[in-house]
Amino acid sequence: MSFSSDTKAELCREKLSRSCCAQAEAYGALLFCNAFTPQEIRITTQSADVAQRLPRLFRKAFGVKFDCLPEAIVAGHKMTFRMTEPAAIRTVLDAYGYSPETAVALHINYAALEKDCCKAAFFRGAFLVGGSVTDPAKRYHLELSTSHLAVHRELQALAPELNLSPRETRRKASYLTYFKQSDAIADFLTTIGAPVAAMEVMNAKLEKNLVNGVNRQYNCDVANVEKAVAAAQEQIAAIRRLEERGILPHLSDKLRETARLRVEHPELSLSELAALCVPPVSKSCLNHRLRKLTELAQEPGQSGEAP
Repeated sequence: MSFSSDTKAELCREKLSRSCCAQAEAYGALLFCNAFTPQEIRITTQSADVAQRLPRLFRKAFGVKFDCLPEAIVAGHKMTFRMTEPAAIRTVLDAYGYSPETAVALHINYAALEKDCCKAAFFRGAFLVGGSVTDPAKRYHLELSTSHLAVHRELQALAPELNLSPRETRRKASYLTYFKQSDAIADFLTTIGAPVAAMEVMNAKLEKNLVNGVNRQYNCDVANVEKAVAAAQEQIAAIRRLEERGILPHLSDKLRETARLRVEHPELSLSELAALCVPPVSKSCLNHRLRKLTELAQEPGQSGEAP
């Protein structure tokens, strides 16, 4: 199963205990389903858990049944629920203040969503029927899709009432309400009743941050090692030039000691090399001596004193 399917399965375990919330959840499903008119209600899903929940949801919310049910509940296959009985549809329309004699004006009736629990249930229904969420191990993306512009716009006004801040865009004939940040997705999932899925999103974020942190540190260490190796090679090359020109024997004891240690221990860092000096010196002191050797190699015939 996909992460989106697992999330919907978790949401479908939410008990249908309150009629007002059941109506709100059904409302979200209806405004994001395939058809919601005075003549027909049609909801299509590929989630077996959603397919099992829909008949119970409509019985709890309205006391009505679907006229047409899928022959079998099979995850991953399209399963369609249809309602064409005029009396049943009238009951559904009345619950939201719609008139069956006219075309349903697909707007969100905020009067049906006065309580925060009902607002959350509305978003749950919208997600179950018209939403999806990407596996957070791959990327962060959760969206709700509807073909109704008015519903899409009014959803943007409803979201802040639950402290949600989605983005919006359009994809062909669909209007999308979406979240791209891991924290925002986790907040949305927690709000609609999927805390386990929300925790998986946050765990995925922590794992990515850990891996990225390790990679950054590794890359930094590699860069530092490469830089140190290049510097050591340059220093040794300078010392070889001083030897070839006969300058090295005429340098101070401290510079000769530094040159000897650098050539004998090309793999050591400056700190490690400084500790081998007699007496030991600071890293900055040793760096000064090596820099002096490099400068002398570029100016043949000069000698120098070092601290």
